[in-house]
Order: sequence, then C-alpha cells, then structure tokens
Amino acid sequence: MTRVVLDTNIIVSALLVPEGTQASVLLLALQGPVALCISSPVIAEYEEVLHRPRLKLQPRQIQNALVAIRKVARLVSPTQTLSISTHESDNRFLECAEAARADYLVTGNTRHFPQSHKTTKIVTGRQFLDALTGP
Repeated sequence: MTRVVLDTNIIVSALLVPEGTQASVLLLALQGPVALCISSPVIAEYEEVLHRPRLKLQPRQIQNALVAIRKVARLVSPTQTLSISTHESDNRFLECAEAARADYLVTGNTRHFPQSHKTTKIVTGRQFLDALTGP
C-alpha cells in the first residue's frame, strides 16, 4: 500500500476548495488505496493552521476533518530531528515521512522541500494523482 504524508497546505486547500485537486488527494488518503501517515507534530500543525481566523473555516468543518484524519491515519513517531528545509515546520513533515517510510510527501510548496528525501518523493497534488493513476 502506498504510504503518504500530506503537508498542511493540502489539508487547507482541500477544505477551502472541496471539488479541487487537493480535495481529491485528501479523499484518497481518507478512503482510498493509500495509507495516510501522521506524527504528533504534523497533526498539531494541522490543528493550529486550520483554526487560523483568516482561513474562515467553520469549527464543525475543522473538527470533522481532524476526526477523519485521526481515525484513518497511521501515527508514527519520528526518531530523528531534521534540518533540511529552510522552513523549520516543514522539517516535521520530512521527519514524519522518514519515520513512516512514506512513498510520497504531497505539498503545494515543493520549493520548500528537496526533490526527494531518501525514498520519499516530494510531489504536488496533481503529480500524486497522476502517479497513482499511471500513464
């Protein structure tokens, strides 16, 4: 089964644009043939960012998303602290991906990450969907 870590911007975009590419990625992670992997720092960032007032997300929408994620995600515990990305919070996602031995880290900000990390490919939502559906 394909293991995936989703950057916070994928979750935010999925909730803001329910018919968009990122929503399709989240839906696959929640219901499809992929295993969503999270760590405590990753879920904490999801929660903090989703509650930012400027996003104007409804409390029920946030709660439903976080409950669904917690219900299906595989919780991993990173054992290493990484300093690869210049955005410190992005290092938590790389740590999660490494601990989960994730196949993909999906993000809307690929420039903040290396092209790949060990065996994890860093891809956009569209690239992830294309990789799953094949040529």
